[in-house]
Amino acid sequence: MEKNSTKGCLQGSCCGRGFWNLQYNPLLHLSYTNHTKVVAVADDLIIMIKAESIGGVENIANVEMNKITAWGKEKKIRFNEGKSKATLMTRRRKEQKDVDKDLNNKPIPQVHMLKYMGIIFYGKLTFNL
Repeated sequence: MEKNSTKGCLQGSCCGRGFWNLQYNPLLHLSYTNHTKVVAVADDLIIMIKAESIGGVENIANVEMNKITAWGKEKKIRFNEGKSKATLMTRRRKEQKDVDKDLNNKPIPQVHMLKYMGIIFYGKLTFNL
């Protein structure tokens, strides 16, 4: 079986992981704030932000998303805002509201439950279903 590839690397190819690491690894080493932790597993990226208030989370999140979007434009990589989600994790009841954050100038929906790499995270930090 043959397939011509004009962009990217075929999934499962022997070079795929190496090419992906060369392309994607610099994203993990951008100059993020000390309130931000960025983790990547395969082609999934999670950005964790810790702040004292919702306003702080919004500001930091939008600054970091702008960095990531600019990096992607430079590398000719477009992140899929349709697959992107956010959740606010806090035990404070009064802070259970939506956080405004954008990717590619489009809002990222906020959900109360987030599944990442098979683990389900609930925004209220409870383990009850």
